Amino acid sequence: MKPLILASKSPRRKELLEEMGLSFSIVSKDIPEHLCMEYGLQKAVEALAKEKAQAVFADHMEHIVIGADTIVALDGEVFGKPKDEQDAKRMLRLLSGRTHQVIGGVAILSKEKTVTFSCVTQVSFYPIGEEEINRYVQSKEPMDKAGAYGIQGLGKYFVKEIHGDYFNVVGLPISRVLRFLQQFPAEK
Repeated sequence: MKPLILASKSPRRKELLEEMGLSFSIVSKDIPEHLCMEYGLQKAVEALAKEKAQAVFADHMEHIVIGADTIVALDGEVFGKPKDEQDAKRMLRLLSGRTHQVIGGVAILSKEKTVTFSCVTQVSFYPIGEEEINRYVQSKEPMDKAGAYGIQGLGKYFVKEIHGDYFNVVGLPISRVLRFLQQFPAEK
């Protein structure tokens, strides 16, 4: 396979790729994160993942570049990363006792091929008390995560059930990514 680049600073995405034994480098560009909702949430997240990948690919055209983005959605509201502790608490209160969607968008680019896809996972939370929310936010874990929780960390305590790809909730639907990578041409 051609050299691989992950166009993301996410430690969770990095860890998932490392666990699969892939050799890759990390290069990310700061781009404005906006969702173009014209075609719905899934297409909007795919487009954002593609923008992230394209920004890196422009400088690394001999590589395969993986871009990704994850959002949490509930009743049409999109939950990105919390702005501050109050925002994290607000999100957790809204998610408490409810089922929400985690939508991951992925784009894989090379000179020969482009693949974009999205993955939707349904996550149901137990009701969460105010004391639990405060304790969790004090841990700082929710501050860099869409929806203000990490299912692979302390946030797992809130999860009642999940339908779909667990690793999508962590940050990257890794099995689908690996299957798509197999379709990319080998280095010449």
